[in-house]
Amino acid sequence: MSLKRQTKISAEFSMSSMSDLVFLLLIFFMITSTLVAPNALKLLLPQSNNQTMATKPITTVSITKDLQYAVEGNYVDFFDLERYIVKEVGPATSYPEPPTISLHVDKSVAMEHVVKVMNIAKDHQYRLILATAPLK
Repeated sequence: MSLKRQTKISAEFSMSSMSDLVFLLLIFFMITSTLVAPNALKLLLPQSNNQTMATKPITTVSITKDLQYAVEGNYVDFFDLERYIVKEVGPATSYPEPPTISLHVDKSVAMEHVVKVMNIAKDHQYRLILATAPLK
């Protein structure tokens, strides 16, 4: 009595399902990457030939040429700016080194407005970096 197996196992592999999956992932990442907007406003930064890199800033404060203040891209009234920065960053004592704030200021803004933000950072023991554009 000879017993033979009726079903044979196929050694073929279909790549169509794998390629479908790859294209779906590609489309997903292309769509999500366009939804991610940087926290930068359109500012003409002052130019400098000395560029210093710092650790990743905790938060970003921007001042537009219309004297509008923004923290992480959210516009804030100047009188609420200090409270909003402290809420965003937290106390300086909770970090191993002083937290860093990156200050992006349009080059047409008067220095007094920059100094106001610098004083807020100094009062709360935050480190402040003034963002500049490289010289061309």
